Amino acid sequence: MKEAEDKVLDEEQWKLEAQAVINDVKQHVTDIKLSEKLQSTNQFIYLNLTTLEELNFCIELSAAGFTIVGNQHDDTSNAGNEHFETPYSLLDSVSPQYRSSFGSSLFAKLKKLSDEQ
Repeated sequence: MKEAEDKVLDEEQWKLEAQAVINDVKQHVTDIKLSEKLQSTNQFIYLNLTTLEELNFCIELSAAGFTIVGNQHDDTSNAGNEHFETPYSLLDSVSPQYRSSFGSSLFAKLKKLSDEQ
């Protein structure tokens, strides 16, 4: 029964979900893209992430959330690590510069709203 619960999206839907994540965080990281080497399934998809600190990670996106599965792109040798509910909580835990970038972006947006009123 667990396998049926894990099949939340089909392979194409996972790609759409991953692309939404990429679009949401790309201005706060050096690089983030779908893995071209690791096969996605209807249960998960892999992202390659380079933080603003130039640290590389391979991230698994699944129904359980986001998990760092490798400390290099296209690497799944660290499977079974902590799960994060959002890409923001994952980035917050591995990239202090993400926090700064996100905070600056939020401040700029709030200032723009304030200036318009």
